[in-house]
Amino acid sequence: MPAIAEFDSVGLRYGTGAEVLRDLDFRLADGGFYFLTGPSGAGKTSLLKLLYLAQRPTRGRIRLFGEELSEAAREELPPFRRRIGVVFQDFRLIRHLSAFDNVALPLRVAGATDEEVEGPVREMLAWVGLADRASARPATLSGGEQQRVAIARAVINRPQLLVADEPTGNVDADMANRLLHLFTALNRLGTTIVVATHDIGLIRATPGAQMIRLENGSVVDPTGLLRNPPPGHR
Repeated sequence: MPAIAEFDSVGLRYGTGAEVLRDLDFRLADGGFYFLTGPSGAGKTSLLKLLYLAQRPTRGRIRLFGEELSEAAREELPPFRRRIGVVFQDFRLIRHLSAFDNVALPLRVAGATDEEVEGPVREMLAWVGLADRASARPATLSGGEQQRVAIARAVINRPQLLVADEPTGNVDADMANRLLHLFTALNRLGTTIVVATHDIGLIRATPGAQMIRLENGSVVDPTGLLRNPPPGHR
């Protein structure tokens, strides 16, 4: 199966500090579903940043969508970023925009008209239980509601790769299951899913998903399923 992401001997440090990620050497299959786990401080958020192109590796190579992007010029990255949906742990909603307009943002950036935006955004807000909060601004929403807006915004344009940092951390169990259903439905349509979570129940509820475990900045892969194959066997 072709890879959507390949990490070859990747390391990451911030400034002159010690490496927070080291010797990452793995591949993610196109269309796969992955849970990223590990103790606090293991480097999960840093690994996600590399995946959604917010951070460049200090060493090593990263290929996304079949392209070498580790040293790509800054102006070359936006078309690739538009193929990636991101659910941030701190939501990062735009405060002066309504829930509707926050969710609509990726579609509008891609050039959709108001008529093309209306139906999909209303449907997505209904799916995450916020049909009656479309006009609300983030400051008036609870933490769980903000989380659902952030998820709706990340998946509205059916990204090729969805990266989510603790996406169910601020919602109840029923909504967590509903959001997991949304992720699995997207996965069946071909989106590769990478979810960082501490929720073992979420992992157990997703048969067929693979687990990426980080410990001390390195991937622990006892099965060998994530390892890059030898040259000539990709």
